Amino acid sequence: MTMVEPVAELNKPLSLQTPEILDNKVSQLVLSSQTNLKIAKEDVRSTLKASTIEGVFAAVFESATTGLLLSNFLLQLGASSVEIGILSAIPMLVNFLQPLGAYIADRTTSRHWYNLGIFGASRLLWMVLVVAIVSGPEHTNRQLLEWTLATVLGASVLAAFATSNWFSWMAAVVPHRLRGRYFGFRNSATSLVTLLGVPVMGLFVSAWGDNPILGYGVVLFLAVLAGIISLAYQFLMVDVNPQVYGKDPEIDRVKDQKEKTTTDFVPSVLKDPNFLMFIVYFSVWTFAVNLSAPFFNVYLLKDLNLDVNLVTIYSSLSSGANLLLLMFWGKLADRWGNRPLLIAVGLVVAVTPLLWLGTGNYPLAVWVWLPLLHLLGGTTLGAIALCTNNIQMEIAPHQQPSTYFAIAAAVSGVAGALGTTAGGFLAELPGMSLGGLFALSAVVRLVGLLPLILVREPRSLSLRSIVPSFVFSQLQRLTAND
Repeated sequence: MTMVEPVAELNKPLSLQTPEILDNKVSQLVLSSQTNLKIAKEDVRSTLKASTIEGVFAAVFESATTGLLLSNFLLQLGASSVEIGILSAIPMLVNFLQPLGAYIADRTTSRHWYNLGIFGASRLLWMVLVVAIVSGPEHTNRQLLEWTLATVLGASVLAAFATSNWFSWMAAVVPHRLRGRYFGFRNSATSLVTLLGVPVMGLFVSAWGDNPILGYGVVLFLAVLAGIISLAYQFLMVDVNPQVYGKDPEIDRVKDQKEKTTTDFVPSVLKDPNFLMFIVYFSVWTFAVNLSAPFFNVYLLKDLNLDVNLVTIYSSLSSGANLLLLMFWGKLADRWGNRPLLIAVGLVVAVTPLLWLGTGNYPLAVWVWLPLLHLLGGTTLGAIALCTNNIQMEIAPHQQPSTYFAIAAAVSGVAGALGTTAGGFLAELPGMSLGGLFALSAVVRLVGLLPLILVREPRSLSLRSIVPSFVFSQLQRLTAND
């Protein structure tokens, strides 16, 4: 691995520069440190390739430790909706530790080694649950449920200390003009793995017949191995030293001069109104989505009593739609910006839970309506995830990216945890059904989109300018075809 070198110094001495020129110079130097890092093209290319392969193996690990397979495992252990909601809330709730993790990571000399140590320990911790599962009759289902709770809690706490570090690493090495396309491609690759991997894992678990719990233990063991392999590929990525990137001594000298003539250059997080408005959107939106998200699979497996293999097929349809359109979303994000896509696609995602109200265990719903809903979900939620990550990289100042990412993750994590926990308790209330929970989620999602209208993103177009140009281009294409 190679380390990122500092940017070039300013040419003119500070004594010859007026406050206005200092403003421009600082802005230029900040932009330079964000976009013109001295990384050879070959190193950038190898880094992006290694990051994609790393994401593929990480997707195998995530497929077994989250989502459908984990939900099915919990139901096999006899977990209630409240317990599933609490377990789903843990990874989000511990995100309040991310600011502390960012503080520690920013004081290290290597993004890579910090990432490796924290995520390595987090993933190896799942081996404790593997041992508990394969021990067989020595543990009751209730004890295994407690072991699962402890494993999820411990692994999530560790991962929370490194997530913002990974975002900062990616923000430093991926050119901002390529972020939409690159992360679109990377997410497409991981979606392909999910598309193929989840059904295979589901079939593997089902193949154990009367002992699907042991089948999940074997799948989990293989997934942890894949998670370790993914970390090995990070050795092929360009490392970033937080003590060098974005901390050129000349910037500090410019800031010292500016403090005598103008206000402080870098506003604190709490004094950044644009970032705070994004936080309001992100937290309300995350609460609304997680109010219902963990319970769609519960609805299919428990309320409709569908076979896990059929539900894995639905999950694959969602991943397939995600795979096919992520590159498209990435190109649109690079062309139009992330904010307009978050608003437009967010409206579709907001009303999607209402479309689940007409489903049931009858042929038309099982073979037509539910597959279409999963196709729609994979198409839209992939765009939301991609643009949410990218807009954070765009609006966060380069001097404190870890701090901004960590605060966003912490606030939204707590909001998401409250959402899943509230959803679990609401689902257990007398007279309350999962259908009612889905409807409530749709209403809150629509409310959550309102703050996004006030968020400003650099290089982002407005919806009012996008819609006419898009319609005009389509009319031109139709006219040309005629």
